[in-house]
Amino acid sequence: MADEGRVGISTDAAPQALRPDIASGRRRLPLAWLGTVPFFAYAIAFLFVPAGAVLLGAFQDKNDNPTLANVRLLFNHPYIDAYKTSFEISIVTALIGGIVGLFIAYAAIREGTPAWVRSILTTFSGVAANFGGIPLAFAFIASLGPLGIVTVFLKNQLHFDLYGQNFAIYSKLGVEITYMYFQLPLMILVIAPAIDGLRKEWREAASNLGAKQWQFWRYVGLPVLMPSILGAMILLFGNAFAAYATAYSLSSGSVNIVPILIGAYYSGNVLDNPHLAQAMAFGMFAVLALMMLIYIPLQRRAARWAK
Repeated sequence: MADEGRVGISTDAAPQALRPDIASGRRRLPLAWLGTVPFFAYAIAFLFVPAGAVLLGAFQDKNDNPTLANVRLLFNHPYIDAYKTSFEISIVTALIGGIVGLFIAYAAIREGTPAWVRSILTTFSGVAANFGGIPLAFAFIASLGPLGIVTVFLKNQLHFDLYGQNFAIYSKLGVEITYMYFQLPLMILVIAPAIDGLRKEWREAASNLGAKQWQFWRYVGLPVLMPSILGAMILLFGNAFAAYATAYSLSSGSVNIVPILIGAYYSGNVLDNPHLAQAMAFGMFAVLALMMLIYIPLQRRAARWAK
């Protein structure tokens, strides 16, 4: 009985030690939270405060009075043209990068492919997905510019004049080709876990029931992967829509997209109303926020399949 009493005391005391400070009515904040302070400080200082200033300035005139005139101007030329060009580049690179990246990822991950192929592909994709800006623009100019390595090779060896076909690396098409360099690897990295989620048992069950290869993909594979595919393409769209340094370095600002236009207005000091650039940034926020509203439910559905 004495032993039972001791056990009862110890078992009652253990939960009390793990509970919040009941006597004071306060919860003790774990010291581990101190490690997140630098992150939150950095995010507030360099993300939330600038974003708040942009959102506030978008609805002010040059005298800092409230107005909707800046937002209305976005639906006029040349601003609407910049949004249209940005949409076209983002959609084209998201669709092509998403489809081609899906096939490449599946070819590297499927059964029968050597493990070293996936290792090399994922390593390269991790590097290439974060390669952009001036180095990427210079690489494509050196390759596909008027005197680039590929251009000269095609002209001298294959007698094909690339620039005689109305191609220019400094054009919208050139920007789209350059963006594909980091869009494809990003798609591979994002879609690879979803492809891993396709269970071998599902394919075997479909085969045992007499289903053919296309029937498996029609009724099992694609429905399972579709939320992940659409979510990845939305991520690619946002990645291209917000890109600035690569397009600016490649075209010297001649391609009329929203980030370049905003940068020109901020650095050029030619606006009577500087809040107009903030209104254009607000338009980008609205587009990207809409993309996230679509992306988050798709990711949740894809996560349920992965479990």
